[in-house]
Amino acid sequence: MFLEPHFKGQRSGWIEVICGSMFSGKTEELIRRLKRAKIANQKVEIFKPKIDTRYDDVAVVSHDANSILSTPIASAAKILELVDGVNVVGVDEAQFFDMEITEVCQTLALKGIRVIVAGLDMDYLGNPFGPMPNLLAVSEYITKVHAICQHCGNLATHSYRLAAAEGQVVLGEKDTYEPRCRTCYQMGNILSLK
Repeated sequence: MFLEPHFKGQRSGWIEVICGSMFSGKTEELIRRLKRAKIANQKVEIFKPKIDTRYDDVAVVSHDANSILSTPIASAAKILELVDGVNVVGVDEAQFFDMEITEVCQTLALKGIRVIVAGLDMDYLGNPFGPMPNLLAVSEYITKVHAICQHCGNLATHSYRLAAAEGQVVLGEKDTYEPRCRTCYQMGNILSLK
């Protein structure tokens, strides 16, 4: 599905990935970059998964209540239908999209579009989450942001699930997840097995 790059007079596009644990500021950083692109009079489109309605049905909203309007979509392929004349595309919660999101982002970059993607790099089990490893592999720029461990104050890299829920995707906030460093994450998992 890759498109031929348009070399005549068109700048190169690229992919930026912002990743980290829950409460690390991924969405906050995404919103900051997108608002700066708007200040620079670039045409910006923002997308989020339709299933993510935690703070708002339409807007991308950070845990700090910073927000920007977006288009909720059910599948990554829909993005290609909605980006005519766009300079910058933002994608929040990329881990919830289907695996086609990587190909979609590469197609956009080949069309000269700056693509900024934010998402969890690991799920609550500490495993790579959905398409995120593939997005990290093909991106030109990676920003790994960190939260603060709720137990020891070190940098947190893991999303520890507090709720006794099954399944990889369980939407939640501070009552469902907390950021933890590697050590506190492991200790919590050992204690929960006892």
